Amino acid sequence: MNTRPDQPLRLGTRRSKLAMSQSGHVAEAVRAVTGRPVELVEITTYGDVSREHLAQIGGTGVFVTALRDALVRGEVDFAVHSLKDLPTTQPEELVIAAMPKREDARDALVARDGLTFGQLPDGARIGTGSPRRMAQLHAYAKSLGKVVETVPIRGNVDTRIGYVRAGELDAVVLAAAGLNRIGRGDEATDLLSVDNVLPAPGQGALAVECLASDTALIAALAELDDPFTRAAVTAERSLLAALEAGCSAPVGALADLLADGQIVNEMRLRGVVGTLDGSTLVQLSTTGPVPQSYDEAMALGRELADEMLAKGAAGLMGERSL
Repeated sequence: MNTRPDQPLRLGTRRSKLAMSQSGHVAEAVRAVTGRPVELVEITTYGDVSREHLAQIGGTGVFVTALRDALVRGEVDFAVHSLKDLPTTQPEELVIAAMPKREDARDALVARDGLTFGQLPDGARIGTGSPRRMAQLHAYAKSLGKVVETVPIRGNVDTRIGYVRAGELDAVVLAAAGLNRIGRGDEATDLLSVDNVLPAPGQGALAVECLASDTALIAALAELDDPFTRAAVTAERSLLAALEAGCSAPVGALADLLADGQIVNEMRLRGVVGTLDGSTLVQLSTTGPVPQSYDEAMALGRELADEMLAKGAAGLMGERSL
């Protein structure tokens, strides 16, 4: 960390409106705990310029690599990522110094005419670029006695919601956290219950990353860390990593904290993998004491993944190419 107190800390961020908003919130928090000015350094990633579908260009890492390269080259002091974009393997030279308190983890529906998912007509066209969402939306529709068509889309929030406004799609599904962070949460016509659609592992959470050698900055950023968010997300990502090793179906996961009055005493981890058409889902959950360490959170995820693989998750060869 450059140590002169008047020298700005450089925060690497993607250029999208959502990324800039997320990074702006983190910058304010870092200013508050360090007393240092923070400047945003905009970095274009491959995922931002490619028009291909995400799974075709490599999924999670495409938004992350350029930011990490800038960190390693010393062009920025720290970077902010959407946690669900991070690959599950962490580079040795970098460390996630903080995971601030998580936003709403749910998926949000933005539909024409203010419709909820249950009110969508049979055969409704729903836009999403996520195989995880496709699998669960098909299964959710089936449980309501209807069929939906999922249409692969990409683009920023404006682009995606624009398909609905233009009448090209009946609805799109986006992360509620993203809508909230850019002040557009009121455009959601339905928040999809996690009982029906589990979010992506880490959805709604941010990762603040810096060089593992920058001990002064790590200590400062640690002030922003929320231990419950970190425990939950670590368990979810452990589940994802273990399932990725054993099957190629899209994965949804959520760890939530169960409180007895004001005292949080247990964590429940839920996972789902399924075929893209939603015809087969493997859904399981486990509940245990709130993990007190990284290793305990990792173990919780691995245990549930092993159970899911034993229940047939390994046989669900979801297509990563969609």
